[in-house]
Amino acid sequence: DSSFLHFHESDCDIRGTSSCESVLSLNTEKILSQAKSLAEQKRFPFATDNDSTNEELAIAYVLIGNGLYDEAIRQFSTMLQEEPELVSAIYGRGIAYGKKGLHDVKNAELALFELSRVISLEPDHPEVFEQRAEILSPLGRISEALSDLTKAIQLQPSARLYRHRGTLYFISEDYATAHEDFQHSLELNKNQPIAMLYKGLTFFHRGLLKEAIESFKEALKQKADFIDAYKSLGQAYRELGNFDAATESFQKALLLNQNHVQTLQLKGMMLYHHGSLDEALKNFKRCLQLEPYNEVCQYMKGLSHVAMGQFYEGIKAQTKVMLNDPLPGQKASPEYLKVKYLREYSRYLHAHLDTPLTEYNIDIDLPGNFKDHWAKNLPFLIENYEEQPGLQPHIKDVLFQNFESYKTDVQELICVADHLGSMMQYETPGFLPNKRIHRAMGLATLEVMQAVQRTWANSKVRMNGKTRLMQWRDMFDIAVKWRRIADPDQPVLWLDQMPARSLSRGFNNHINLIRGQVINMRYLEYFEKILHFIKDRILVYHGANNPKGLLEVREALEKVHKVEDLLPIMKFNSKTRDGFTVNTKVPSLKDQGKEYDGFTITITGDKVGNILFSVETQTTEERTQLYHAEIDALYKDLTAKGKILILSAELGEADAVCNLILSLVYYFYNLMPLSRGSSVIAYSVIMGALMASGKEVSGKIPKGKLVDFEAMTAPGSEAFSKIARSWMNLKSISPSYKSLPSVSETFPTLRTMIEVLNTDSSYCLKKTIAVV
Repeated sequence: DSSFLHFHESDCDIRGTSSCESVLSLNTEKILSQAKSLAEQKRFPFATDNDSTNEELAIAYVLIGNGLYDEAIRQFSTMLQEEPELVSAIYGRGIAYGKKGLHDVKNAELALFELSRVISLEPDHPEVFEQRAEILSPLGRISEALSDLTKAIQLQPSARLYRHRGTLYFISEDYATAHEDFQHSLELNKNQPIAMLYKGLTFFHRGLLKEAIESFKEALKQKADFIDAYKSLGQAYRELGNFDAATESFQKALLLNQNHVQTLQLKGMMLYHHGSLDEALKNFKRCLQLEPYNEVCQYMKGLSHVAMGQFYEGIKAQTKVMLNDPLPGQKASPEYLKVKYLREYSRYLHAHLDTPLTEYNIDIDLPGNFKDHWAKNLPFLIENYEEQPGLQPHIKDVLFQNFESYKTDVQELICVADHLGSMMQYETPGFLPNKRIHRAMGLATLEVMQAVQRTWANSKVRMNGKTRLMQWRDMFDIAVKWRRIADPDQPVLWLDQMPARSLSRGFNNHINLIRGQVINMRYLEYFEKILHFIKDRILVYHGANNPKGLLEVREALEKVHKVEDLLPIMKFNSKTRDGFTVNTKVPSLKDQGKEYDGFTITITGDKVGNILFSVETQTTEERTQLYHAEIDALYKDLTAKGKILILSAELGEADAVCNLILSLVYYFYNLMPLSRGSSVIAYSVIMGALMASGKEVSGKIPKGKLVDFEAMTAPGSEAFSKIARSWMNLKSISPSYKSLPSVSETFPTLRTMIEVLNTDSSYCLKKTIAVV
């Protein structure tokens, strides 16, 4: 809010006092009388000692205030012909060029030229440096603007200058330095809601959500009707996974302005990811009434319709996003990049709404290059791609099913599924509870339980159009099927079913733990564990390759308590100077002493705030085969033991089966064989298979724990089993599970699956479930 016209800043109130309003009047007489009082009080920059010169200068400045920039430039130019070094006229002309509009490069160049002349004549005026920075920054010349603001601060520090510089550091993603500037600004003037909001945003973008929330609340104390602070507060609560607090904040923003598009968009996104699709749609529709070309709202509207089985409306909205081609040189939006995949996938789903799920397989049906590009989030440039057929009119959209319209035993099934799904919720910042995913994965758990029980009793299953004994992949495919339909936005695909070319290059599941100054809150609990592992590996490496320097390295490692403390140690070795990678090892159960590659930890960077600390699993064909052999052996063993368990009631057998299930899933987690959703899919398989063995998980996943990371950072399958069992609190299964109807027979098609995910079951909460 630093104005180009600082000369009336002192007595011009934002709310518009008489002195402000008069500047905007276009009456000639008024302009002259205004100029007169401006000249008399010398209330404009670089006033001279000559009264008549001051009057002429004042007229030009008043013309700027009236938006008459060309007239002001002419007035200043006339004066400069007579007096070429009249600083006030040079400055005023620079301001007028800047005000004319920086979209014309010529104006910007002239404004910068004039302001630079002022600086060479009068180098000790902070406001000139600030003005030049204001012109440089919209041109993208941020580093020059920063050095101008630094100069201005050296000359005369002020709350406004610190805030201005902080904003530029913020735009440059240097959040730590921006934070310092906002802090300085607030120390000089504590009542600045905008600076307080930005201070909060510097925390937010570094993953420091609790600190961000405090700052947003402080900004709201200073300005109770601050919509952006409510919106940011809502977003911070959403990132924490606190749905109720986020909803309340978004509501308050909308009470202040029901047409605040950004809030409607964010609230809609949160509702979608909470599984409240109907509510989400209302927000996206309202957003589009206000901004018909809002790509995010249009994409999310299309996605919400499709997820609920309303394909005609869904595809109509998706097509609108597709027509929104980026201009030449313009970067395509993430929605534009994703929408073609979603439309093709939506058409495929619609065509298969009433085909029995046992008769087709998405991984086989979708073209290889399509799946590869979709999973990697690449632009839709697929050679010889044959589009999915358009919507067939005889296939109707999915209709809403009333919960009461289901038979009592199916209602019971839904309520039990909701409860089981909620047991999979991570109690960790960054994971918003999603009741639609809970329902889907609860039903997956029950279907896995029923399928495994049938397999152990020697029954066959029907999968992909064939009747056969169930294999381990079929067991996971049950959960994959439910996870896919719960959120069609995410490509949940088997990586080993991708085209051979894509696999030979390796398919990476990549997670940034720290990127620059941004910390990924979700994995904070694991930083120490991973750091400990890295330190061990560094010692092993130096022991083998640099025995002389080992003592020095050991001493240096003792001082390492945070990831960034590793930077100096990288310098010990020419190979690791710019960074290093470390592989975790996964011991084989099948071949004692053999180890497989787990995940890769990478650290690069040259200074604090410039680090990349990431983990990734690389799915190559060779690695996949090694893991598959391990899982095959465990599944064979599990099936044999499961069959014995069904016939006998030996406690030891149940224990062995439990360990086999957890070991099998331990390898699944380390393999990460799916493009998305591996974590919840594997956990529903654990729960379902354990229930088949007569054990029910009654304990919740502890706060801060992520099951996939527990498996990935455990030294072996036994260690993982032990950790998982410590919180699962396994109990004997309630006999009432036996009387539940078959999930696969109750929901045999996509249509019936979508119907059950759409149905409202708040009724479940009202009655105590007999089973639980």
